Amino acid sequence: MNIQDNYSVIMAGGAGTRLWPFSRQNFPKQFHDMLNVKQTFLQETVARLEGICPQENIFVVTNEAYLAIVQEQLPFLTKDQILLEPMKRNTAPCVAYAAYKIAKKNKHANMLILPADHVIEELPLFQQTLHTALAYVAEHDVLMTLGIKPTRPDTGYGYIQYDTDHTESDIRRVIAFTEKPDLEYAKTFIKSGDFVWNAGIFVTNLPTLIDAMRTHIPNVAGIFETAAKDFYTPSENEAIRNAYMLCTDVSIDKGIMEKAGKEDKVYVALSSFGWSDLGTWKSLYEKAKKDNDGNAISNKNVLTYDTKNCIIKTPKDKLIVVQGLDGYIIAEHDGVLMICPIDEEQHVREFVADAKAKGVKYI
Repeated sequence: MNIQDNYSVIMAGGAGTRLWPFSRQNFPKQFHDMLNVKQTFLQETVARLEGICPQENIFVVTNEAYLAIVQEQLPFLTKDQILLEPMKRNTAPCVAYAAYKIAKKNKHANMLILPADHVIEELPLFQQTLHTALAYVAEHDVLMTLGIKPTRPDTGYGYIQYDTDHTESDIRRVIAFTEKPDLEYAKTFIKSGDFVWNAGIFVTNLPTLIDAMRTHIPNVAGIFETAAKDFYTPSENEAIRNAYMLCTDVSIDKGIMEKAGKEDKVYVALSSFGWSDLGTWKSLYEKAKKDNDGNAISNKNVLTYDTKNCIIKTPKDKLIVVQGLDGYIIAEHDGVLMICPIDEEQHVREFVADAKAKGVKYI
């Protein structure tokens, strides 16, 4: 496998509503340093790709409103490496745009497609998994996803059932996808031993991906095949705007992976590299460093009394005093203070919707 044929597509267009008030429509979570590691989620994602593909083969797909933010955080990217979506259409159009853009440069590319906001704790294992997966798809016409060996019956993740016949390899044929099961089903999946979490990270070769799009989402494929005539020209932005207006909202999972899986064309690389999808305050709390009382505190200007198991993320220039709370989110950012029990964080989207309905600008 020639590393020059490896391309990475980072999906960085989501709004991340569940991490409000930090994640906003004008500055979503992928552009924040939520874990205080001195890099944003997007910058960390790019840093993990060292040795996987050349920097010039990294593409970031994001909303056109975030162009300046991406350019500031990743100044090495050229204009052609930042693919701007004029509107939200889910992940299938996002991937199609990147695929047809890359096809204009290298029709034999191997593609890694990944979100911009995941946490990876064991980088060497992650990179080893990617090398194995990319080498496999370079020789086989399959679609591959990374499956995380589950540590608990989590209902917030999708699950993948895999074939257990060939135990000599960590690359297995996918039998079925299940999206966010209830707790009893999740417990059954864990007990059975042949299910993994769907990490939402995909690996394939470009001809296989384009063939799958033509087969399973032909309308989307046709729209971007037409638009591709204007790629790398001054007319590209107009072509993409027209393409997105014609596209329906469809995910890569529903549109391609689940359908191709029924044809035995989808495989999973069994993985265990400390992965987490930091989509909620609870998941952020679980990954954050904690003090002896189980509090995850983002700055030194916080005083706690009889307080435990809380996540407190507030401005560094403000003194915060918390008394008598157990298991709460205390988050303040850019004019918004939110205090909410961690176990009731599902209401965050409701808070945002209500604020929007009232005409509040802080969303």
